[in-house]
Amino acid sequence: MELAFSILLVITSALLILMVLMHKGKGGGLSDMFGGGVSSSLGGSSVAERNLDRLTVALGLIWAAAIVALGLLNAS
Repeated sequence: MELAFSILLVITSALLILMVLMHKGKGGGLSDMFGGGVSSSLGGSSVAERNLDRLTVALGLIWAAAIVALGLLNAS
């Protein structure tokens, strides 16, 4: 069981790094990489950026849950 959580942690860590690097910084991001995309009139962020935000948050929650699970397995 500990091995499964360790593998999950490694995979989610790598994916989380990629997701954060794809986010919009001062000069661009995912939406600028593919030609701008369709911009939303509310808030100014594109559909791709909002979906990327949601995916990053979900991945972060899975990553945190894997860390807590590993900590609980190692404590006992």
